[in-house]
Parts: sequence; structure tokens; C-alpha cells
Amino acid sequence: MNTTQNAPTATPTPTTGERADLLESLAKHRHFLRFTTNGLTDEQAARRTTASELCLGGLIKHVTSVERNWADFIRNGSAVMRDFTAMTEADWASRADEFQLLPGETLAGVLAEYEKTAGQTDELVATLPDLNASHPLPKAPWFEADAHWSARRVLLHIIAETAQHAGHADIIRESLDGAKSMG
Repeated sequence: MNTTQNAPTATPTPTTGERADLLESLAKHRHFLRFTTNGLTDEQAARRTTASELCLGGLIKHVTSVERNWADFIRNGSAVMRDFTAMTEADWASRADEFQLLPGETLAGVLAEYEKTAGQTDELVATLPDLNASHPLPKAPWFEADAHWSARRVLLHIIAETAQHAGHADIIRESLDGAKSMG
């Protein structure tokens, strides 16, 4: 007998106010990013269509990684993030794989991982005790030295990153087959 079928499900606490606004904005941009992949094959999702190295599957992978890493930063601080000032050439080459759909990876697989990460981030936003909690940023040439970001600021960064890459994805998709998600 399968007891999980009859197990009660937890009713999520409704998110309101600022948190609801942050989640709504993030959900909108996630939708646009995912929408650019509608109806594509794995081969199409892996194809570069512009001078850029970017492809749609790689963008989904990258945004997933960014969101996962920043959510981990909110929970645990900069110790969980890479020190970009200490990265080797091999580290940078490995990071470039994040922007490609590699052999053996599928569009369905990267979309499923993105959905899982999105759910974890949404749960974090809904349950985080204080959006003002902050941590020092990791070392990177693009961050001010000794700067701190609050959870709120990190969430705004995730939203901006998702929106920016949704725009990139729209251009890549239009170059692929003429389809537009935003225009």
C-alpha cells in the first residue's frame, strides 16, 4: 500500500507585500526566459545563432546556476561562492561550459533543473526571516571591495539577471527561427 498518496500536503503560507512583489517579478522574467525555448529540439536549444557564444539551453543553465548560487549566498554568505580573483584559466574554461548545452544534456533536463531551483528560491523568499540580512560579497573584479548585499539586494540581482538573459534569449530565438517571445 502506498501511504504517500494519502499523506496530507502542507498548505503553503501565502506570500504578501514586498516578498510577493519580488516573487511576481521573478516569475514573470522566468516565464519569458522559458518561453523562448517552447517547441525546440535539443539540437536547436544548443545552437548558436548570433556572434555570441550563447545558446538557449546554455542560458537556462547559466541562469539556473546564478540563481542557485545567489540563493546559497543568502543562506550561507560568501564562503559558498567562488573567489573570482583566484580563478585559473582552467576554472574560467570550466565555467564556460555553463553557457552551452553539452553532449548528453537535454533541454528538458535543464528546464527541470531550472524549475527545481526556482521552487527552492521561492521557498527561501517566502520563509526568510529578514530581507535585510546581509553578507559581504565574494571577491570579484566587478564588486566593490568590502561591499555587503542584503537578501533583498541579492533577490533584485537575480531578477535583473533573469530579465537580462530573457532578452538575450529572445534575440537568440528570433535568430534561430523568427519566433519572438517579447515583441
